[in-house]
Amino acid sequence: MIDFRYHIVSLISVFLALAVGIALGAGPLKETIGDTLTGQVEGLRAEKEDLRAQLDETGGDLAAADAFVSAAGERLLTGALTDRRVALVLIDEVPEDQVTALTERLTQAGASVSATATVNDTWTDPALATYRRTLAGTLVSYLDRPPAADAGTETELAEALVAGLVGADAASPNALSENASSLLDVLAEGDQALVTFAEDVTRPADAVVVVSGTSQVATDASATAEPTPDGFDPQLALVAAADRLSEGVVVTGGSRAGGDLVAAVRADDQLADVVATVADSASVTGQVTVPLALAADIAGRPGHYGYGDDRAALPPAVQLPPVDRTPTVPDTGGAAGDVPDATQGETPAGAEQPGGAG
Repeated sequence: MIDFRYHIVSLISVFLALAVGIALGAGPLKETIGDTLTGQVEGLRAEKEDLRAQLDETGGDLAAADAFVSAAGERLLTGALTDRRVALVLIDEVPEDQVTALTERLTQAGASVSATATVNDTWTDPALATYRRTLAGTLVSYLDRPPAADAGTETELAEALVAGLVGADAASPNALSENASSLLDVLAEGDQALVTFAEDVTRPADAVVVVSGTSQVATDASATAEPTPDGFDPQLALVAAADRLSEGVVVTGGSRAGGDLVAAVRADDQLADVVATVADSASVTGQVTVPLALAADIAGRPGHYGYGDDRAALPPAVQLPPVDRTPTVPDTGGAAGDVPDATQGETPAGAEQPGGAG
């Protein structure tokens, strides 16, 4: 049994050990301990300075590399997207300087930005699911190529936005069609507007670049939103609509680590084969790659570029055919050889009958 004497002995032992330690530290071991600590501090200080020098050197190398890519960008991009019109669709928080840089690179490639559309939080707000369902029912009537009847609300809204951005007037291809203008007006009107446009959209786009911000990952953005029957979340539905209705589409994001819309597209078995992606559009390299990737996608050679396993460093060089904006004359429905004349088919004297032998 442990008694009082045991505790006394234990306390005496502790105090004796403490006294011996103090005596040794103040005496024979004083210089040794001090020298050891001083040496360790000096070693850590030297290591810190060395790491700082390496960081500065690496930063300088990266700046030089960015400067080279930026200077070479114009040469790489010239003629890649001649006369193409591109719509930028922004999801989440995309920095303004990133949008400006992408616009400049697309311009260097010969393209023009016909629209900059920001998808608002109302696009996925679960509290507005009923509102979106009602709105989608109205918008479908304006679609020239409506989705399947059971496509779902989010797919219908996505196709409405893309159709509005790319819908050209057949008789005047440089202008939006009446239906396309109506689609964009409905999406952007009211206090609960689903989309905000940087400026009025007057020209139809040929292709689409979807830019994902870094505030949240794509799956989190729609975790509580109404899903589509095909399994797409609202953002992936938007990408799928851009692929179906436009000449080409690129999805890019500001994240190197993944977890954004770029990663979601690459993980989707269907979209990964038909949609081009570019990681880290916040970097100069990513910004230069976006127009090249879009050109390759339009040419039917989509790929995935930037960070990640087995990602190509540079899109393949392609030569796109000239843009054809020839107006289409509506078919009047008359049979071959009919004469659309007020005289109900009577041919004026001396006139040659259309379709007759020469």
